[in-house]
Amino acid sequence: MCMVIFAPLFAIFAFATCGGYSGGLRLSVDCANKSESDLSIDIAFAYPFRLHQVNFDAPTCEGKRRETLSLIGDFSSSAEFFVTIAVFAFLYSLAATVVYIFFQNKYRENNRGPLIDFIVTVVFSFLWLVGSSAWAKGLSDVKIATDPGEVLLLMSACKQQSNKCLPVRSPVMSSLNTSVVFGFLNFILWAGNIWFVFKETGWHSSGQRHPPDTMEKQSSSYNQGGYNQDNYGPTGGYNQPAGFGQQANYGQVGEYGQQQSYSQSGPTSFANQI
Repeated sequence: MCMVIFAPLFAIFAFATCGGYSGGLRLSVDCANKSESDLSIDIAFAYPFRLHQVNFDAPTCEGKRRETLSLIGDFSSSAEFFVTIAVFAFLYSLAATVVYIFFQNKYRENNRGPLIDFIVTVVFSFLWLVGSSAWAKGLSDVKIATDPGEVLLLMSACKQQSNKCLPVRSPVMSSLNTSVVFGFLNFILWAGNIWFVFKETGWHSSGQRHPPDTMEKQSSSYNQGGYNQDNYGPTGGYNQPAGFGQQANYGQVGEYGQQQSYSQSGPTSFANQI
């Protein structure tokens, strides 16, 4: 149930915070000749972070001439890979939710549904781990490439000590940091679901059949062995109280019980003599 609820939500947060990002920074170049200065140089960039295609103009502090520069780096591969995983994970989790709720019988038919679900869950767990790690590394590189101090080093005017170059505004990366967090949360969620999906497969049920069989075999061996053959039962030597339990001599009134005949025969003999 947790997988059904949280998997689509976590996937949405992952690709929305990364794929919908747009940010920028602002720089200031104060030339020795104030008329050549530019105190508001805006540089905007967005997903998929092909920074080498982001161009901006900067003063050279050498007359009215300006130079066109671009940021450094192309980090689209890791970002697009991360977003692609999130989109497909979202679609699959929605499809799996529909199957779990409305097609439960077909899902368990011939054990194909649980096996497919198990394989896909393992694959997505691996992809989330790889994609989140790659995007975390790509995000750190994006932060370095868009750092105002690094961008100022690209300007020729900032290499002259007579000019003052200052960062005005840095890019806000909070949503991108959130995307990395949700990426690893998705990995934990999908990896934790592997065990629950595995229990629904035939592999788990077949593995659970062997321990009861072995226990039954062991119990039958003990029942057939010497410990449970009623050695101490009714036919054994210890459970047959021969002399005391059967009351052979004392329970059956033998010779002593027959002495009554002698005590009764005495008076009859004297009566006959009289």
